[in-house]
Amino acid sequence: MQKVICKKVYDTETSTLIKKVTFGNFGDPNGYEESLYQTESGSYFLYTNGGESSKYTKENITRMSAEKKDAWLKDHE
Repeated sequence: MQKVICKKVYDTETSTLIKKVTFGNFGDPNGYEESLYQTESGSYFLYTNGGESSKYTKENITRMSAEKKDAWLKDHE
């Protein structure tokens, strides 16, 4: 997935996956995934996607500061 935020391109195909966390099983309407990526320029973003009853009903990309990235990683150890 690719998304432009504040004139900067965030792309799951060209960025490095740092960590992926899944909740539920594949096909579960309540299940979802969160994937943390780092761009070539060193920026971080979170890719999210889930079932129709999950908190991520549509796939999305959200940019993250280094501090938020660290907090996310700590929460998902």
